[in-house]
Amino acid sequence: MAHTRDIIIKSTHRGLRYEDGRLTDVLEAGRYEVPDASRRRKNSPVVEIVLVDVRERELLLKGQEILTSDKVAVRVSIITQYRVVDPAAALEKVESYTDRLYSDVQLAARRSLASMTLEGILTNRNQLSEDILGDVQDAASGYGIAILRADVKDLVFPGNLQEIMNRVLAAERLSEAQLVEARTDAEREGIEARSRAETERVAAEARRESERIKAESRADTQRLQAEADAAALRLHADGATAYTDHPVLLRVRELETLARLATNAEARLYIGFDKHTELHAE
Repeated sequence: MAHTRDIIIKSTHRGLRYEDGRLTDVLEAGRYEVPDASRRRKNSPVVEIVLVDVRERELLLKGQEILTSDKVAVRVSIITQYRVVDPAAALEKVESYTDRLYSDVQLAARRSLASMTLEGILTNRNQLSEDILGDVQDAASGYGIAILRADVKDLVFPGNLQEIMNRVLAAERLSEAQLVEARTDAEREGIEARSRAETERVAAEARRESERIKAESRADTQRLQAEADAAALRLHADGATAYTDHPVLLRVRELETLARLATNAEARLYIGFDKHTELHAE
């Protein structure tokens, strides 16, 4: 009877099953029975289970001194997050996938920095991370590793250059602040100018409307005055016609006028007696 022992593989790992040194299976998480090597029968295969961690892990490259394309030495630290997605490839294709990944990230960083100037690094630091990630992803997938991210953690320049860089960054921040302030002032002046123009436009429209109303009012007044004058003339004409057709009405009007004058003590009446004498003589 074959003697066996239990092997438990956690969900954080995978198991590579070897028989007499030959890979036969990749075991998922679970419980497995394997022959007990210490009590195996003669000529029975030797079974070995190798565990591979498939959790996310980090690889840190510290203080890598690299020359830029304009021959400035910088020290860079890079942190890489990865995990094993193909346990068989990770153990079968390379001797140590962690050592190989370390070398690939180091070489990718050197290639990227060697193609960049100091000014390019200062103005676009993310480009270095993007270059490393893009370069390493393809290489690592060949031995079963998925690169999740690769970021520049630290970037150190020579002492005097660090001071210069700080002054440059301070000048850039000051320039950006001045640019924002100038843009704000320009926008405020633009708003004020538009507001003044709108106010002047409204005032001009109000003046034009007022002049129009005044002109219409004057025209209406003149029209009404003309109508009143015409009506008065018509009344006088009608009165003259009436007096001509009826002389007695004129005499009545004269008597009414004399009666009004008689109520005034200061009034003086001068009557043409000669005219009345002639009338009596006749």
